[in-house]
Amino acid sequence: MTINLSDYESGDQYDGDYDAALEALQDRLAHIHFKHIIHGSRSILVFEGWDAAGKGGAIRRMTGEWDPRYYDVWPIGAPTREEKDRHFLWRFWQKLPGSREIGVFDRSWYGRVLVERVEGFCEPADWKRGYDEINEFEAQQIDGGTNLVKLFFHTTQEEQDARLTKRLDTPHKRWKITTEDFRNREKRGAYLDAMHDMFEYTDTRWAPWKVIDGNDKKSARIAALTHVAETLEAALPKDLPDADPALVTLAHEAFGYEAKDWSATK
Repeated sequence: MTINLSDYESGDQYDGDYDAALEALQDRLAHIHFKHIIHGSRSILVFEGWDAAGKGGAIRRMTGEWDPRYYDVWPIGAPTREEKDRHFLWRFWQKLPGSREIGVFDRSWYGRVLVERVEGFCEPADWKRGYDEINEFEAQQIDGGTNLVKLFFHTTQEEQDARLTKRLDTPHKRWKITTEDFRNREKRGAYLDAMHDMFEYTDTRWAPWKVIDGNDKKSARIAALTHVAETLEAALPKDLPDADPALVTLAHEAFGYEAKDWSATK
């Protein structure tokens, strides 16, 4: 089914107790993270979307109860000179998660077919070839056993303008605004065209996109965190392994620990 961003602009407020729902989701995500570590899994979470659409806020809340030793958040900006001298995917290969790790990408390799396309930072032949290169890259990760979740945060122009205004009016948030935000705003039509093509060519069976209506921050956070939780839960093994017999023996010798029979409650 073709993704149309205009279908994600209702901005409906969250219907429920937001604080309770967020706390429950963070607890759920914490248990998922523990299981992720125990089973030695690898996962990539891609957060794309408009400036001020809520990606950072969702990431902070998603990772709020995670063990910091087993995840990384990668804020992706303009490539360095060294990175420009190589294939555009090279810098992302350096950041891929290992066993037991989750890699969170705040923007990603999709810059090739979005900002690099719209701003003319690469030739048309490069970004047109980029769709296949991205699809193959993502398929390689999945075939290698890595879980992949892709979210796109959408907002209307009106909501984006309101958030940029609020940032300017809030001294401790002004650092979030750059001239690029206004450059991108002026080219919204071109970005919408690029996003349409991105969804058409990269919303694949093995790596589908999940669009988040970001016009209400609370609803967007709950929707995004729920999608991540559901996707990772489905990807991870259902059961947890038994305690290591060697550790059980050491615990018995050290303080008289007796292993319990969990078979009736599994």
